[in-house]
Amino acid sequence: MTEQTSSTETPRRIVVAGGGPAAHRFADAMHARGLDGWHVTVLTEEAHLPYDRVALSKALTDKDVDLTLGTAAMWDHPSLELKTGERVIKINAGAKTVETAAGNTFEYDELVVATGSNAARLPIPGAEHTHVYRTLEDVWAINEAIAGLKEKLGRKVNAVTIGGGLLGLESAAGTEQLGANPIVIDGSQWLMATQLDEGAGQAMGRLIKAKGFEVHGGVFPSEVLSDDDGQVTGVLMADGRIIEADMVIVAIGVRPRDELFRAAEGEEQVFSLGPRGGVVINDYCETEVPGIWAIGEVANFGGMCLGLVAPANTMAEIVADRLHGGDATFPGFDTATKLKLSGVDVASFGDAFAKTEHALEIVYADPARGVYQKIVTTDDAKTLLGGIFVGDASPYMSLRPLLGRELPAEPGAFLTAAGGGEAPETELPDDATLCSCNNVTAGSIRDAINGCGACEGNAPVQELGELKGCTRAGTQCGSCVPMLKKLLETELTKSGVEVSKALCEHIELSRQELFDAIRVLELTSFEEIMAKYGTGAGCDICKPTIANILASQNSAYVLDAGRGTLQDTNDRALANMQKDGTYSVVPRIAGGEITPRSWA
Repeated sequence: MTEQTSSTETPRRIVVAGGGPAAHRFADAMHARGLDGWHVTVLTEEAHLPYDRVALSKALTDKDVDLTLGTAAMWDHPSLELKTGERVIKINAGAKTVETAAGNTFEYDELVVATGSNAARLPIPGAEHTHVYRTLEDVWAINEAIAGLKEKLGRKVNAVTIGGGLLGLESAAGTEQLGANPIVIDGSQWLMATQLDEGAGQAMGRLIKAKGFEVHGGVFPSEVLSDDDGQVTGVLMADGRIIEADMVIVAIGVRPRDELFRAAEGEEQVFSLGPRGGVVINDYCETEVPGIWAIGEVANFGGMCLGLVAPANTMAEIVADRLHGGDATFPGFDTATKLKLSGVDVASFGDAFAKTEHALEIVYADPARGVYQKIVTTDDAKTLLGGIFVGDASPYMSLRPLLGRELPAEPGAFLTAAGGGEAPETELPDDATLCSCNNVTAGSIRDAINGCGACEGNAPVQELGELKGCTRAGTQCGSCVPMLKKLLETELTKSGVEVSKALCEHIELSRQELFDAIRVLELTSFEEIMAKYGTGAGCDICKPTIANILASQNSAYVLDAGRGTLQDTNDRALANMQKDGTYSVVPRIAGGEITPRSWA
């Protein structure tokens, strides 16, 4: 633990190596706790202010989108300094200095390394002709390449993405939005193999193919083919097949940028490194050298480095807390993920693979519709350990905050696709984490809404946008927004405040107003409705609602034309589902008369 200095003493110097999301979160955390007695210098090689890599797909399809984290005004603080174009290349722990590629030397009292990671490259011939998906410059280059090839070839571009994980599918979806033919190559037997088991992966594959993606799984690429001018022509697979390609994007993961911690030839290795890279840290996020901390993707904790925003944010907060005299410790990695791919609903959290001894797996699978739901519990079926949802991830929102807690109902009641109806109503405990990206609890959200607790003296918050800005909940991956909205409405109703009738943040109309508009204008698809009355790609609130309206107003089969993944539980399962897991089917009966012959 580091003791803080008073404002009358010389400020202690904190140097941050790196300018990504983790570095920004640390600077923001120091700013929020107070910079009295501190001077923070952030050194970044990039030319931009820190930006949100979680939303990088937006920059792939819109080069003008602003992904800047926080506000630029924060950097105007006299004790907070951001220096762009300064890549740290060496740490001199004895002298407590760092050197940059620009030839500058910076002294520090505390050093926080947040250098992040690099996109992994393929060690195969032709790899020099591929793109990667990691930075703003990377996605801008992909955007320009597709536009240029489209004009040059006079047809759709065959855009191959190597990698079927989160980044790979996000990249492929972006190429499709840019008008290319999305082709995915993955060496695993099923997509998202790190997050999904085989059943879920197979369902995921069906959904992706239904969107028009071409998927080649279970075999690795051996060479990227090109002509004499370096123009990509295809990908040679290990089994001898050639996949036609005009461009190739590699999205096979990341590698920690831990070169600062690796000893030069002839020097003694001071820092411990993980077997797959990353500097080893303790549960204070401190390395073996006192005063040198590591956060984000470069930090190896428990033998793991993860490229997820939630643990990076938590690490940043812990170091800021420690430097201010606190005793926070890192609880371990939160590996919950939710795919940001329009039209495909996928979520995974906790012990999704049921590795806990005697864990139970409660599963519903319908491969034909691309639906897979699994809840993992302790052997008494009471405590939630994890889950996987594909095709219908609506239970994720209510279950994620209950991880490690006793379920309020039978596990089967939460399998909405199998007959659980809507997930049972749950009153989240104050200490339950609602937003894992920013580690925001239900209690702190209630405090903000009611102007009490830690928010005592502040005006109560009554708008969703204001609540997100105040608490940070829902400001990164966005998967918790429906639960956040629900909690806001519940608390406002308790206080006697009239609640907005807007369907969600994407549609300002109420459900009844939207129902009438769809009927009068005879709209027949989700895309038409969103273009007319909505913004964005929709969410877990408006998608099933619109599907329900379409099903009730049109005589077409409710599961056709892509409506199956949008329907609510009853329409999707063609039955009346109850929360206790039972269901009833009401067949049509001509004239309302039942005879023995009609049952034959």
